[in-house]
Amino acid sequence: MSQRTGRDQYLVGAGALAAELARDPAPVLLDVRWRLGGPPGIDSYRRGHLPGAVFADLDRVLAGPPGAGGRHPLPDAAVFQAAMRAAGVSRDRPVVVYDDGDATIAARGWWTLCYFGHQDVRVLDGGYRAWAGAGLAVTTAEPAPAPGGFTAEPGHLPLLDAAAAQATARAGLLLDARAGERYRGETEPVDPVAGHIPGAVSAPTAGNVNPDGTFKDRAALAARFAALLPSGGRPPGDPGPFLGGLHPPRPPWGGATRPPVPPWVGAYCGSGVTAAHEVLALTLAGIPAALYVGSWSDWVADPARPVATGASA
Repeated sequence: MSQRTGRDQYLVGAGALAAELARDPAPVLLDVRWRLGGPPGIDSYRRGHLPGAVFADLDRVLAGPPGAGGRHPLPDAAVFQAAMRAAGVSRDRPVVVYDDGDATIAARGWWTLCYFGHQDVRVLDGGYRAWAGAGLAVTTAEPAPAPGGFTAEPGHLPLLDAAAAQATARAGLLLDARAGERYRGETEPVDPVAGHIPGAVSAPTAGNVNPDGTFKDRAALAARFAALLPSGGRPPGDPGPFLGGLHPPRPPWGGATRPPVPPWVGAYCGSGVTAAHEVLALTLAGIPAALYVGSWSDWVADPARPVATGASA
């Protein structure tokens, strides 16, 4: 288990990563670059990547096939385990995940590895842009790592299904990580219905990062999310401090299939990818949060579920 604390548990800068890669054993590097609508991330990887990095495809590795659970549901544990072992991932070796720059895809890699039980996963802050911008080495050589021994054990991070997302929107804080125009229902480029989950609050992931794509500091992130919380910085009905690090004693939902102590804050997006970025930003701010993996693409799959539009929750 890592001995790092604070922000360093979750993020690593380009210079610090370069120093770690010079040591043995070096962290496992996962290149997860991907763009909605293409071109495929593997093309970027083949044009140049961090030395030793292995490409991990969002659609095939970090998510299962699209279907009833949304466009990017959880991957099958056995499939994910096999991909991580092929990339050289073991439970006792650090992993660093990166994308082009703003961590919207890398955060899904971070979240998925943590969900399946890896305890030392970080995101390269600023991504490939920060690395290349610092003049650090890139390569087109594709490594052949020794197989790792990672065992994928699901359940290490809290999840929301549609019912729990709805309960969170009513009794806690459900954040919509998509762009504001998609939240308001003015446009919907991917899913068949525009709008948002009633009660959800708009919090686009662009507000989590600096202009260079690095994450804002803890104080700035905590202030951002505190401003979105109702009732003076705590979820409705919570009798005690929230941003100070305490959970309410009872969640707004029940059921043995859900986490025993889920947080009152949840996040969703179009398909559970950029919402992982929101969860990482909330984590950096000291706010535990659950991910609705199916997100909007799962929500609208059931025409009986309500849809809201406009600027208000």
